[in-house]
Amino acid sequence: MAERIKLQQKTEFMWEIPREGGMQVPGRIYATAEMMEAIRSDNAPQQVMNVAHLPGIVKASLAMPDCHWGYGFSIGGVAAFDPATGVVSPGGVGYDINCGVRLMASGLSVDEVRPRLSRLVDTLFERVPTGVGVKGRLTLDGRQQREIVHGGAGWAIANGYGDEEELGFIEEGGCVGGAEPGAVSAKAFERGQFQMGTLGSGNHFLEVGYVHEIYDDEAAAAFGLAIGQVTAIIHCGSRGFGYQICDDSIATMNRACRKYGIELPDRQLCCAPIASPEGEHYFGAMNCGINYAFANRQVIAEWTRQAFVDALGIDRRTVALRTVYEVAHNIAKMERHVVDGKERELCVHRKGATRAFGPGHADVPERYRQVGQPVLIPGDMGRYSYVLTGAEGAMRNTFGSTCHGAGRAMSRTQAKKSSQGREIQQELARRGIVVRASSSRTMHEEISEAYKDVTEVVDTCEGAGISRKVAQLRPLGCIKG
Repeated sequence: MAERIKLQQKTEFMWEIPREGGMQVPGRIYATAEMMEAIRSDNAPQQVMNVAHLPGIVKASLAMPDCHWGYGFSIGGVAAFDPATGVVSPGGVGYDINCGVRLMASGLSVDEVRPRLSRLVDTLFERVPTGVGVKGRLTLDGRQQREIVHGGAGWAIANGYGDEEELGFIEEGGCVGGAEPGAVSAKAFERGQFQMGTLGSGNHFLEVGYVHEIYDDEAAAAFGLAIGQVTAIIHCGSRGFGYQICDDSIATMNRACRKYGIELPDRQLCCAPIASPEGEHYFGAMNCGINYAFANRQVIAEWTRQAFVDALGIDRRTVALRTVYEVAHNIAKMERHVVDGKERELCVHRKGATRAFGPGHADVPERYRQVGQPVLIPGDMGRYSYVLTGAEGAMRNTFGSTCHGAGRAMSRTQAKKSSQGREIQQELARRGIVVRASSSRTMHEEISEAYKDVTEVVDTCEGAGISRKVAQLRPLGCIKG
Protein backbone atom coordinates (compact mmCIF):
# COMPACT_ATOMS: atom_id res chain seq x y z
CA MET A 1 0.00 0.00 0.00
CA ALA A 2 1.06 3.60 -0.66
CA GLU A 3 1.03 4.34 3.10
CA ARG A 4 4.00 1.98 3.57
CA ILE A 5 6.03 3.36 0.67
CA LYS A 6 8.88 5.63 1.69
CA LEU A 7 8.14 9.03 0.17
CA GLN A 8 10.74 11.72 0.78
CA GLN A 9 9.90 15.33 -0.08
CA LYS A 10 12.89 16.63 -2.05
CA THR A 11 11.45 20.00 -3.12
CA GLU A 12 8.16 21.84 -2.69
CA PHE A 13 6.90 20.11 -5.83
CA MET A 14 8.74 16.76 -6.01
CA TRP A 15 8.77 13.61 -3.87
CA GLU A 16 11.14 10.68 -4.20
CA ILE A 17 10.78 6.96 -3.54
CA PRO A 18 14.34 5.84 -2.71
CA ARG A 19 15.78 2.93 -4.65
CA GLU A 20 15.47 -0.35 -2.77
CA GLY A 21 15.18 -4.05 -3.48
CA GLY A 22 14.88 -4.72 -7.21
CA MET A 23 14.43 -1.06 -8.15
CA GLN A 24 16.93 -0.01 -10.82
CA VAL A 25 16.29 3.71 -10.24
CA PRO A 26 14.36 5.85 -7.74
CA GLY A 27 10.77 6.90 -8.26
CA ARG A 28 9.79 10.57 -8.45
CA ILE A 29 6.32 12.07 -8.12
CA TYR A 30 5.62 15.71 -8.91
CA ALA A 31 3.05 17.02 -6.43
CA THR A 32 2.45 19.45 -3.60
CA ALA A 33 2.03 18.22 -0.03
CA GLU A 34 -1.73 18.72 -0.35
CA MET A 35 -1.92 16.76 -3.60
CA MET A 36 0.24 14.00 -2.18
CA GLU A 37 -2.39 13.23 0.47
CA ALA A 38 -4.80 12.16 -2.28
CA ILE A 39 -2.08 10.45 -4.33
CA ARG A 40 -1.10 8.33 -1.31
CA SER A 41 -4.64 6.93 -1.16
CA ASP A 42 -4.35 5.71 -4.75
CA ASN A 43 -2.16 2.89 -6.07
CA ALA A 44 -0.10 5.24 -8.25
CA PRO A 45 2.96 5.42 -5.89
CA GLN A 46 3.20 1.62 -5.90
CA GLN A 47 3.03 1.62 -9.69
CA VAL A 48 5.79 4.25 -9.87
CA MET A 49 7.86 1.98 -7.66
CA ASN A 50 7.04 -1.08 -9.79
CA VAL A 51 8.09 0.63 -13.03
CA ALA A 52 11.47 1.40 -11.44
CA HIS A 53 12.18 -2.38 -11.51
CA LEU A 54 12.08 -2.64 -15.31
CA PRO A 55 15.32 -3.52 -17.13
CA GLY A 56 17.22 -0.67 -18.75
CA ILE A 57 15.22 2.15 -17.15
CA VAL A 58 17.18 5.39 -17.05
CA LYS A 59 17.42 8.05 -14.32
CA ALA A 60 14.04 7.62 -12.57
CA SER A 61 10.48 6.32 -12.79
CA LEU A 62 8.35 9.47 -12.97
CA ALA A 63 4.75 10.47 -12.29
CA MET A 64 3.12 13.80 -13.06
CA PRO A 65 0.76 15.69 -10.67
CA ASP A 66 -2.34 14.29 -12.40
CA CYS A 67 -1.24 10.71 -11.76
CA HIS A 68 -3.66 8.00 -10.70
CA TRP A 69 -3.93 4.24 -10.97
CA GLY A 70 -3.74 2.73 -14.45
CA TYR A 71 -2.97 -0.56 -16.15
CA GLY A 72 0.70 -1.35 -15.42
CA PHE A 73 2.06 2.19 -15.35
CA SER A 74 0.08 4.82 -13.49
CA ILE A 75 -1.77 7.26 -15.72
CA GLY A 76 0.60 10.21 -15.60
CA GLY A 77 3.63 7.91 -15.73
CA VAL A 78 6.83 8.64 -17.66
CA ALA A 79 9.83 6.33 -18.09
CA ALA A 80 12.77 6.22 -20.50
CA PHE A 81 14.74 3.12 -21.45
CA ASP A 82 18.11 2.43 -23.00
CA PRO A 83 17.47 0.87 -26.45
CA ALA A 84 20.21 -1.75 -25.95
CA THR A 85 19.28 -2.99 -22.48
CA GLY A 86 15.74 -1.68 -21.93
CA VAL A 87 12.23 -2.84 -22.63
CA VAL A 88 9.03 -1.62 -24.23
CA SER A 89 5.81 -2.20 -22.30
CA PRO A 90 2.22 -1.86 -23.55
CA GLY A 91 1.30 -0.91 -19.98
CA GLY A 92 3.53 2.14 -20.41
CA VAL A 93 1.58 3.30 -23.46
CA GLY A 94 -1.96 2.29 -22.60
CA TYR A 95 -4.91 0.80 -24.40
CA ASP A 96 -5.86 4.02 -26.16
CA ILE A 97 -2.68 4.34 -28.20
CA ASN A 98 -1.95 7.99 -29.04
CA CYS A 99 -4.90 9.38 -27.17
CA GLY A 100 -4.15 13.08 -27.56
CA VAL A 101 -5.41 16.63 -27.82
CA ARG A 102 -5.63 19.19 -30.62
CA LEU A 103 -6.22 22.88 -29.93
CA MET A 104 -7.72 25.01 -32.70
CA ALA A 105 -8.08 28.79 -32.54
CA SER A 106 -10.60 30.74 -34.60
CA GLY A 107 -10.94 34.23 -35.96
CA LEU A 108 -14.17 34.66 -33.98
CA SER A 109 -15.01 36.24 -30.63
CA VAL A 110 -17.30 34.98 -27.88
CA ASP A 111 -19.86 37.67 -28.72
CA GLU A 112 -20.02 36.45 -32.32
CA VAL A 113 -20.54 32.80 -31.39
CA ARG A 114 -22.68 32.85 -28.24
CA PRO A 115 -26.00 33.79 -29.95
CA ARG A 116 -25.73 30.64 -32.11
CA LEU A 117 -23.94 28.45 -29.58
CA SER A 118 -26.71 25.85 -29.21
CA ARG A 119 -26.95 25.49 -32.97
CA LEU A 120 -23.16 25.09 -33.21
CA VAL A 121 -23.02 22.40 -30.52
CA ASP A 122 -25.97 20.56 -32.10
CA THR A 123 -24.24 20.67 -35.49
CA LEU A 124 -21.00 19.32 -34.02
CA PHE A 125 -22.93 16.54 -32.29
CA GLU A 126 -24.59 15.68 -35.60
CA ARG A 127 -21.36 15.75 -37.65
CA VAL A 128 -18.89 14.05 -35.28
CA PRO A 129 -20.04 10.57 -34.19
CA THR A 130 -19.72 9.94 -30.44
CA GLY A 131 -20.38 7.05 -28.08
CA VAL A 132 -19.27 3.51 -27.23
CA GLY A 133 -18.54 1.47 -30.36
CA VAL A 134 -20.15 4.09 -32.58
CA LYS A 135 -19.62 3.80 -36.33
CA GLY A 136 -18.29 6.80 -38.20
CA ARG A 137 -19.26 8.45 -41.45
CA LEU A 138 -16.38 6.71 -43.23
CA THR A 139 -16.06 3.05 -44.12
CA LEU A 140 -12.47 2.05 -44.80
CA ASP A 141 -11.38 -0.79 -47.03
CA GLY A 142 -8.14 -2.71 -46.49
CA ARG A 143 -6.12 -0.50 -48.83
CA GLN A 144 -7.26 2.67 -47.09
CA GLN A 145 -6.42 1.29 -43.67
CA ARG A 146 -2.91 0.40 -44.80
CA GLU A 147 -2.52 3.92 -46.22
CA ILE A 148 -3.71 5.41 -42.92
CA VAL A 149 -1.30 3.46 -40.73
CA HIS A 150 1.58 4.59 -42.94
CA GLY A 151 0.37 8.14 -43.57
CA GLY A 152 -1.31 9.32 -40.35
CA ALA A 153 -2.68 12.85 -40.54
CA GLY A 154 -1.07 13.20 -43.97
CA TRP A 155 -3.48 10.57 -45.31
CA ALA A 156 -6.43 12.64 -44.08
CA ILE A 157 -5.11 15.82 -45.66
CA ALA A 158 -4.39 14.05 -48.96
CA ASN A 159 -8.03 12.97 -48.95
CA GLY A 160 -9.45 16.45 -48.44
CA TYR A 161 -9.52 16.72 -44.65
CA GLY A 162 -7.58 19.91 -43.98
CA ASP A 163 -4.54 21.72 -45.27
CA GLU A 164 -0.96 20.47 -45.55
CA GLU A 165 0.46 23.32 -43.48
CA GLU A 166 -1.31 21.82 -40.44
CA LEU A 167 1.17 18.95 -40.34
CA GLY A 168 3.84 21.31 -39.04
CA PHE A 169 1.75 21.91 -35.92
CA ILE A 170 1.22 18.27 -34.91
CA GLU A 171 3.63 16.27 -32.76
CA GLU A 172 5.86 14.17 -35.02
CA GLY A 173 4.32 15.94 -38.02
CA GLY A 174 1.22 13.77 -37.57
CA CYS A 175 2.98 10.55 -38.56
CA VAL A 176 5.63 8.24 -37.10
CA GLY A 177 7.77 5.87 -39.13
CA GLY A 178 8.09 2.16 -38.54
CA ALA A 179 4.44 1.20 -38.90
CA GLU A 180 4.04 -2.49 -39.74
CA PRO A 181 0.51 -3.44 -40.85
CA GLY A 182 1.58 -7.08 -40.81
CA ALA A 183 1.97 -6.82 -37.03
CA VAL A 184 -1.69 -5.81 -36.63
CA SER A 185 -4.37 -8.47 -36.22
CA ALA A 186 -7.35 -8.87 -38.53
CA LYS A 187 -9.59 -8.15 -35.54
CA ALA A 188 -7.92 -4.77 -34.98
CA PHE A 189 -8.40 -3.83 -38.63
CA GLU A 190 -11.99 -4.98 -38.41
CA ARG A 191 -12.58 -2.68 -35.43
CA GLY A 192 -10.88 0.22 -37.17
CA GLN A 193 -12.89 -0.13 -40.37
CA PHE A 194 -15.81 2.00 -39.18
CA GLN A 195 -14.28 4.23 -36.47
CA MET A 196 -12.27 6.80 -38.40
CA GLY A 197 -13.56 10.28 -37.56
CA THR A 198 -15.20 9.30 -34.25
CA LEU A 199 -14.71 10.63 -30.72
CA GLY A 200 -15.61 7.56 -28.72
CA SER A 201 -16.80 7.81 -25.14
CA GLY A 202 -15.56 8.26 -21.57
CA ASN A 203 -13.40 11.34 -21.11
CA HIS A 204 -13.13 12.01 -24.85
CA PHE A 205 -14.76 15.20 -26.04
CA LEU A 206 -14.91 18.06 -28.49
CA GLU A 207 -15.17 21.39 -26.69
CA VAL A 208 -15.89 24.91 -27.94
CA GLY A 209 -14.38 27.47 -25.59
CA TYR A 210 -12.68 30.81 -25.44
CA VAL A 211 -9.48 32.39 -24.13
CA HIS A 212 -10.36 33.73 -20.68
CA GLU A 213 -6.96 34.75 -19.30
CA ILE A 214 -3.40 35.15 -20.55
CA TYR A 215 -0.36 34.71 -18.29
CA ASP A 216 2.49 34.92 -20.82
CA ASP A 217 2.01 37.63 -23.45
CA GLU A 218 4.99 36.59 -25.58
CA ALA A 219 4.00 32.91 -25.77
CA ALA A 220 0.32 33.74 -26.32
CA ALA A 221 1.25 36.02 -29.21
CA ALA A 222 3.44 33.31 -30.71
CA PHE A 223 0.58 30.81 -30.41
CA GLY A 224 -1.87 33.34 -31.88
CA LEU A 225 -4.11 33.47 -28.80
CA ALA A 226 -6.01 36.56 -27.57
CA ILE A 227 -8.56 37.27 -24.83
CA GLY A 228 -12.12 36.44 -25.91
CA GLN A 229 -11.02 34.36 -28.91
CA VAL A 230 -13.12 31.26 -29.59
CA THR A 231 -11.28 27.94 -29.58
CA ALA A 232 -11.97 24.24 -30.13
CA ILE A 233 -10.33 21.31 -28.34
CA ILE A 234 -10.47 17.76 -29.71
CA HIS A 235 -9.58 14.94 -27.29
CA CYS A 236 -9.62 11.38 -28.62
CA GLY A 237 -7.33 8.59 -29.76
CA SER A 238 -7.07 5.44 -31.86
CA ARG A 239 -10.45 4.03 -30.81
CA GLY A 240 -11.05 0.26 -30.99
CA PHE A 241 -8.18 -0.14 -33.46
CA GLY A 242 -5.57 0.92 -30.88
CA TYR A 243 -7.35 -0.87 -28.04
CA GLN A 244 -7.20 -4.16 -29.94
CA ILE A 245 -3.51 -3.69 -30.76
CA CYS A 246 -2.76 -3.30 -27.05
CA ASP A 247 -5.00 -6.21 -26.09
CA ASP A 248 -3.37 -8.47 -28.67
CA SER A 249 0.09 -7.58 -27.37
CA ILE A 250 -0.45 -8.61 -23.75
CA ALA A 251 -0.23 -12.38 -24.32
CA THR A 252 2.84 -11.92 -26.53
CA MET A 253 4.56 -9.79 -23.91
CA ASN A 254 3.77 -12.26 -21.12
CA ARG A 255 5.47 -15.00 -23.14
CA ALA A 256 8.40 -12.67 -23.84
CA CYS A 257 8.93 -12.09 -20.11
CA ARG A 258 9.25 -15.83 -19.57
CA LYS A 259 11.46 -16.24 -22.63
CA TYR A 260 13.92 -13.53 -21.59
CA GLY A 261 13.77 -14.18 -17.85
CA ILE A 262 12.32 -10.77 -16.98
CA GLU A 263 11.04 -10.73 -13.40
CA LEU A 264 8.21 -8.30 -12.73
CA PRO A 265 6.61 -6.97 -9.54
CA ASP A 266 3.32 -6.71 -11.46
CA ARG A 267 2.23 -8.83 -14.42
CA GLN A 268 0.56 -5.77 -15.96
CA LEU A 269 4.08 -4.49 -16.69
CA CYS A 270 4.63 -7.34 -19.17
CA CYS A 271 7.24 -6.25 -21.68
CA ALA A 272 9.92 -7.32 -24.12
CA PRO A 273 13.44 -6.11 -24.86
CA ILE A 274 13.29 -3.21 -27.30
CA ALA A 275 15.72 -4.98 -29.63
CA SER A 276 13.89 -8.35 -29.55
CA PRO A 277 11.54 -9.69 -32.23
CA GLU A 278 8.64 -9.29 -29.79
CA GLY A 279 9.63 -5.71 -29.02
CA GLU A 280 9.96 -4.83 -32.68
CA HIS A 281 6.60 -6.49 -33.41
CA TYR A 282 4.89 -4.37 -30.77
CA PHE A 283 6.54 -1.19 -32.03
CA GLY A 284 5.38 -1.95 -35.56
CA ALA A 285 1.80 -2.48 -34.42
CA MET A 286 1.81 0.43 -31.94
CA ASN A 287 3.06 2.81 -34.64
CA CYS A 288 0.06 1.80 -36.74
CA GLY A 289 -2.18 2.77 -33.82
CA ILE A 290 -0.33 6.07 -33.41
CA ASN A 291 -0.89 7.01 -37.04
CA TYR A 292 -4.55 5.93 -36.97
CA ALA A 293 -5.11 8.36 -34.08
CA PHE A 294 -3.34 11.20 -35.89
CA ALA A 295 -5.60 10.63 -38.90
CA ASN A 296 -8.68 10.38 -36.68
CA ARG A 297 -8.11 13.79 -35.08
CA GLN A 298 -7.34 15.35 -38.46
CA VAL A 299 -10.65 14.15 -39.91
CA ILE A 300 -12.55 15.41 -36.86
CA ALA A 301 -10.77 18.77 -37.10
CA GLU A 302 -11.98 19.25 -40.66
CA TRP A 303 -15.55 18.30 -39.75
CA THR A 304 -15.31 20.79 -36.88
CA ARG A 305 -14.42 23.57 -39.32
CA GLN A 306 -17.32 22.66 -41.56
CA ALA A 307 -19.69 22.64 -38.56
CA PHE A 308 -18.59 26.17 -37.60
CA VAL A 309 -19.19 27.39 -41.16
CA ASP A 310 -22.61 25.77 -41.49
CA ALA A 311 -23.93 26.47 -37.99
CA LEU A 312 -22.80 30.08 -37.83
CA GLY A 313 -23.50 30.97 -41.46
CA ILE A 314 -20.00 32.43 -41.82
CA ASP A 315 -17.54 31.63 -44.59
CA ARG A 316 -14.50 29.46 -43.93
CA ARG A 317 -12.07 32.35 -44.25
CA THR A 318 -13.85 34.34 -41.53
CA VAL A 319 -14.13 31.33 -39.23
CA ALA A 320 -10.35 30.92 -39.68
CA LEU A 321 -10.22 27.83 -37.47
CA ARG A 322 -6.54 26.83 -37.49
CA THR A 323 -4.55 24.21 -35.62
CA VAL A 324 -2.47 25.76 -32.86
CA TYR A 325 -0.90 22.42 -31.94
CA GLU A 326 -1.63 18.74 -31.31
CA VAL A 327 0.01 16.57 -28.68
CA ALA A 328 0.03 12.84 -27.93
CA HIS A 329 -0.65 11.43 -24.44
CA ASN A 330 -0.17 7.67 -24.78
CA ILE A 331 2.94 6.88 -26.75
CA ALA A 332 6.41 5.32 -26.74
CA LYS A 333 9.03 6.59 -29.14
CA MET A 334 12.72 7.17 -29.65
CA GLU A 335 13.96 10.61 -28.63
CA ARG A 336 17.32 12.16 -27.81
CA HIS A 337 17.85 13.46 -24.27
CA VAL A 338 20.82 14.53 -22.18
CA VAL A 339 21.50 12.23 -19.22
CA ASP A 340 24.48 12.85 -16.92
CA GLY A 341 25.87 15.37 -19.38
CA LYS A 342 25.70 13.06 -22.42
CA GLU A 343 23.10 13.04 -25.19
CA ARG A 344 21.55 9.61 -25.61
CA GLU A 345 18.84 8.01 -27.68
CA LEU A 346 16.13 6.70 -25.37
CA CYS A 347 12.77 4.99 -25.71
CA VAL A 348 10.46 7.37 -23.82
CA HIS A 349 7.12 6.02 -22.58
CA ARG A 350 4.50 8.66 -21.79
CA LYS A 351 1.21 7.32 -20.48
CA GLY A 352 -1.21 10.11 -19.66
CA ALA A 353 1.64 12.59 -19.97
CA THR A 354 2.51 15.25 -22.54
CA ARG A 355 5.69 16.03 -24.41
CA ALA A 356 6.88 19.47 -23.26
CA PHE A 357 10.02 20.41 -25.19
CA GLY A 358 11.53 23.69 -24.12
CA PRO A 359 12.61 26.83 -26.01
CA GLY A 360 15.11 26.32 -28.80
CA HIS A 361 14.44 22.61 -29.35
CA ALA A 362 14.67 21.60 -33.01
CA ASP A 363 11.44 19.58 -32.83
CA VAL A 364 9.39 22.63 -31.81
CA PRO A 365 7.78 24.39 -34.82
CA GLU A 366 9.88 27.36 -35.89
CA ARG A 367 7.00 29.74 -35.18
CA TYR A 368 7.04 28.66 -31.52
CA ARG A 369 10.68 27.75 -31.03
CA GLN A 370 11.65 30.85 -29.10
CA VAL A 371 9.00 30.25 -26.41
CA GLY A 372 8.81 26.44 -26.42
CA GLN A 373 6.37 23.75 -27.51
CA PRO A 374 2.66 24.33 -26.87
CA VAL A 375 1.31 21.98 -24.20
CA LEU A 376 -2.47 21.43 -24.05
CA ILE A 377 -4.03 20.54 -20.71
CA PRO A 378 -7.80 19.91 -20.74
CA GLY A 379 -9.66 20.14 -17.45
CA ASP A 380 -13.31 19.13 -17.19
CA MET A 381 -16.46 20.17 -18.99
CA GLY A 382 -17.53 22.60 -16.27
CA ARG A 383 -14.41 24.54 -15.35
CA TYR A 384 -11.37 25.38 -17.46
CA SER A 385 -8.45 24.09 -19.50
CA TYR A 386 -4.93 25.45 -19.98
CA VAL A 387 -2.38 26.12 -22.65
CA LEU A 388 1.17 25.76 -21.35
CA THR A 389 4.57 25.82 -22.94
CA GLY A 390 7.45 23.41 -22.43
CA ALA A 391 10.22 24.56 -20.10
CA GLU A 392 13.93 23.87 -19.80
CA GLY A 393 13.34 22.09 -16.49
CA ALA A 394 11.43 19.38 -18.34
CA MET A 395 14.43 18.77 -20.58
CA ARG A 396 16.67 18.36 -17.51
CA ASN A 397 14.39 16.37 -15.24
CA THR A 398 11.44 14.66 -16.96
CA PHE A 399 12.64 13.72 -20.45
CA GLY A 400 10.75 16.72 -21.85
CA SER A 401 7.44 15.72 -20.22
CA THR A 402 4.68 17.29 -18.15
CA CYS A 403 1.08 16.62 -17.08
CA HIS A 404 -1.73 15.83 -19.53
CA GLY A 405 -4.93 16.88 -17.76
CA ALA A 406 -6.71 17.22 -14.45
CA GLY A 407 -6.55 13.53 -13.53
CA ARG A 408 -9.47 11.68 -12.02
CA ALA A 409 -10.31 12.21 -8.35
CA MET A 410 -13.22 9.72 -8.43
CA SER A 411 -13.75 6.46 -10.24
CA ARG A 412 -16.56 6.42 -12.77
CA THR A 413 -18.65 4.35 -10.36
CA GLN A 414 -18.08 6.85 -7.55
CA ALA A 415 -18.95 9.75 -9.85
CA LYS A 416 -22.24 8.11 -10.87
CA LYS A 417 -23.17 7.47 -7.24
CA SER A 418 -22.33 11.00 -6.11
CA SER A 419 -24.31 12.60 -8.94
CA GLN A 420 -27.37 10.37 -8.65
CA GLY A 421 -30.57 12.37 -9.04
CA ARG A 422 -28.84 15.41 -10.48
CA GLU A 423 -29.58 16.88 -13.92
CA ILE A 424 -26.01 17.55 -15.04
CA GLN A 425 -26.90 18.90 -18.47
CA GLN A 426 -29.30 21.44 -16.95
CA GLU A 427 -26.78 22.43 -14.27
CA LEU A 428 -24.23 23.27 -16.94
CA ALA A 429 -26.81 25.03 -19.10
CA ARG A 430 -27.60 27.38 -16.21
CA ARG A 431 -23.93 28.34 -16.25
CA GLY A 432 -24.04 29.03 -19.99
CA ILE A 433 -22.35 25.77 -21.02
CA VAL A 434 -24.18 23.75 -23.70
CA VAL A 435 -23.44 20.01 -23.53
CA ARG A 436 -24.63 17.19 -25.76
CA ALA A 437 -23.86 13.56 -24.95
CA SER A 438 -24.92 10.24 -26.40
CA SER A 439 -25.78 8.92 -22.92
CA SER A 440 -26.72 10.37 -19.54
CA ARG A 441 -24.34 7.85 -17.99
CA THR A 442 -21.36 9.65 -19.51
CA MET A 443 -22.62 12.99 -18.18
CA HIS A 444 -22.70 11.59 -14.65
CA GLU A 445 -19.33 9.86 -14.96
CA GLU A 446 -17.72 13.07 -16.20
CA ILE A 447 -18.96 15.58 -13.62
CA SER A 448 -16.43 18.24 -12.67
CA GLU A 449 -16.08 16.82 -9.16
CA ALA A 450 -14.79 13.55 -10.65
CA TYR A 451 -11.57 15.37 -11.56
CA LYS A 452 -8.83 17.15 -9.69
CA ASP A 453 -8.76 20.91 -10.08
CA VAL A 454 -6.57 21.29 -13.17
CA THR A 455 -5.31 24.65 -11.89
CA GLU A 456 -3.57 22.87 -9.01
CA VAL A 457 -2.04 20.43 -11.48
CA VAL A 458 -0.64 23.05 -13.87
CA ASP A 459 0.54 25.29 -11.02
CA THR A 460 2.50 22.33 -9.67
CA CYS A 461 4.12 21.75 -13.05
CA GLU A 462 4.98 25.43 -13.28
CA GLY A 463 6.38 25.43 -9.75
CA ALA A 464 8.48 22.38 -10.60
CA GLY A 465 9.82 24.16 -13.68
CA ILE A 466 8.65 21.56 -16.21
CA SER A 467 6.11 23.78 -18.01
CA ARG A 468 4.79 27.36 -17.89
CA LYS A 469 1.25 28.71 -18.01
CA VAL A 470 0.33 30.65 -21.14
CA ALA A 471 -3.47 30.91 -21.17
CA GLN A 472 -6.65 29.67 -19.52
CA LEU A 473 -9.57 28.52 -21.67
CA ARG A 474 -13.18 28.42 -20.46
CA PRO A 475 -15.88 26.13 -21.97
CA LEU A 476 -18.87 27.35 -23.97
CA GLY A 477 -20.13 24.02 -25.28
CA CYS A 478 -19.09 20.39 -25.42
CA ILE A 479 -20.01 17.12 -27.10
CA LYS A 480 -19.28 13.76 -25.47
CA GLY A 481 -19.90 10.10 -26.09
